[in-house]
Amino acid sequence: MSTGKRSPYSSPEIWGGIECTINRVNNVFRDQLLYADHYNRPEDIERIAELGIKRLRYPIIWEYHQSEEDKKIHWNWIEQQLKKLQEKNIEPIAGLIHHGSGPAYTSLIDKAFPEKLAAYAQKVAEKFPWINYYTPVNEPLTTARFSGLYGLWFPHRKDEYSFVKILLNELKAVVLSMQAIRKINPNAKLIQTEDLAKIHSTPSLQYQADFENKRRWLTFDLLCGKVDKEHFFWNYFIELGIKKEELQFFLANPCPPHIIGFNYYITSERYLDDNIDHYPACLHGGNSQHIYVDTEAVRKIDPDGLGKLLKEAWERYKLPIAITECHLHCTREEQLRWFKENWDICCALKKEGIDIRGVTAWSLLGAYDWNSLLTAENFHYEPGCFDISNHVIRPTALGKLVKSVASGEKYHHPLLEEKGWWHKTKTSAGNKTPLLIVGKNGTLGQAFMRICEQRSIPFVALSRKEMDISREDQITQAIHFYKPWAIVNAAGYVRVDDAENDCRECFAINATGPGFLARLCREHGIRFMTFSSDLVFDGNKKAPYHEADNVQPLNTYGESKVKAEQLVTEANKESLIIRTSAFFGPWDKYNFAFYVLDSLENGRNCEVVKDVMVSPTYVPDLANTAMDIFIDEEKGIWHLSNEGMLTWSEFAVAIAERAGYDQTKLITKPLCEMGWKARRPLYSVLQTEKAVSMPTLDHAIQRYLEQRIPA
Repeated sequence: MSTGKRSPYSSPEIWGGIECTINRVNNVFRDQLLYADHYNRPEDIERIAELGIKRLRYPIIWEYHQSEEDKKIHWNWIEQQLKKLQEKNIEPIAGLIHHGSGPAYTSLIDKAFPEKLAAYAQKVAEKFPWINYYTPVNEPLTTARFSGLYGLWFPHRKDEYSFVKILLNELKAVVLSMQAIRKINPNAKLIQTEDLAKIHSTPSLQYQADFENKRRWLTFDLLCGKVDKEHFFWNYFIELGIKKEELQFFLANPCPPHIIGFNYYITSERYLDDNIDHYPACLHGGNSQHIYVDTEAVRKIDPDGLGKLLKEAWERYKLPIAITECHLHCTREEQLRWFKENWDICCALKKEGIDIRGVTAWSLLGAYDWNSLLTAENFHYEPGCFDISNHVIRPTALGKLVKSVASGEKYHHPLLEEKGWWHKTKTSAGNKTPLLIVGKNGTLGQAFMRICEQRSIPFVALSRKEMDISREDQITQAIHFYKPWAIVNAAGYVRVDDAENDCRECFAINATGPGFLARLCREHGIRFMTFSSDLVFDGNKKAPYHEADNVQPLNTYGESKVKAEQLVTEANKESLIIRTSAFFGPWDKYNFAFYVLDSLENGRNCEVVKDVMVSPTYVPDLANTAMDIFIDEEKGIWHLSNEGMLTWSEFAVAIAERAGYDQTKLITKPLCEMGWKARRPLYSVLQTEKAVSMPTLDHAIQRYLEQRIPA
């Protein structure tokens, strides 16, 4: 275990954390570890240990272990997990309640809540007397706001008295829990977490911002015994109906944290805006004096940022600090930029003499449904250092960054040269190492250009006239001139029927060219990604095709893709090959969905095949997911398609129904009557066995209709 003193000028440690909320909405309890399948995946701890982290925020959650008050606690699972941590020399920071309200036999408004949590804390300490670090209640102020002021979580109160009672209850629970734990382990230390917030506002709302900026320190002010009669909030509490004895408890029982844990998100800094006409009505809120919108500060102004806020906290408390949650729900490169930027800030502050002990890679396994603040069960997943969306634990590029930093190594990725989207002032894109996109005029090429623009990924896109991939010399010239860090081959011969009479051209573009690109990328140390097709299969399986299934194409186009896979794999084993199926997208007119809508909108018959089963793929999802796993440095063959399967005719019906069109113009035919020259498989559904997933087809169709260009 890591217990030695650290130099005040050394870098902070890298810690880790697992999103472990068990919160309650009405009478429904929702467990993040259950969604993440952590209870059933024994290899998680070993994979986490490979990151080289020193400490791990790990859940021994009250609601999970003691759901019934008089029920015997079964420690088997957590005992095994903690034993693994000991074996890996990782110090656990035990979390007892995480944005929860306790088991069903209590609540945050229950006056006996503090004693009940303390009783559970004592049981934990008795079972695991060697644990030295605890967070009995995670983010009490945040939880009190969401449960007592905004009504989002149980007990769904929306008044200041409930907010204050909940906060005092939580903090009294922290004090009593640490007292109970220290009876068993006198060396036990409190690491108290809270959101590192800051409120900004328009001039007329400055009074509200000032109030909330004083309120943001309440967790630590109360625990440190600072809330006395001279404190700004003393009279506020008394006027709300809080008894003096409740406040005097904290003066008589100070419990300053051993380490103050700050959780800093891009949403931690807020902006109060009374220009409500700029926002939809659903965002309007306010107080008794003004109606206003509480939005992310980064949307309106340049926020103060992590460095300035940590300095404010240091000057106020002079206690050791850790960043106990560092996470961004965004694209992979933005996750890299966010963590690296905040790590660098903490290292710089450490050198200035601020005692920053650790930076926590939070949500190691990702998180579910935080886009709705856990109020809706839509299984919206955001990955972290690992992607477990397909129930297999897979390290992401963020995990590789964290591992490098933890080992003291320099981590460089060309995408870190660009500033994150949260910076108002962007650096010039000149002299940035670009991604080279081949095939800029096609559907995939156009899609990758769009997402690179959206994701601030510097790129150069070339057409066949600018670089013919069947010419090695032209590829070499482009590599020397542009010096890309990676190449995405979005070029391809896509006319399946024409390929039957144009075999040479089809193979030159679909097979020979990718083979050249793969080999030259290997020789120049460049990452490479290319695309294959569901038409490499013959359709006889009648069940979803996985990556390891044998290929058996029925037509020239499919044969060219099989040959490409062989040439690329032989030339460069680090290449990423994406097999995809029947893609449709909102940005061009060359796809099945546009054909259906254009026909129906103009009153034309729309012929669709009724006996061919496929797994359609929404191009924006394909491009974004492919880019993520490309940045993660994955390799080999991957199947990417939206979750779902149907026939082409069922696909047409789904599009027509969603768009509100009459379906009488849809003319369904069997494959044998379509008059196509090239043979097609009757079944070519793709499914992946690898650790990645994509949104459902139903959700993709809805987004297509919202985003498509007019027919």
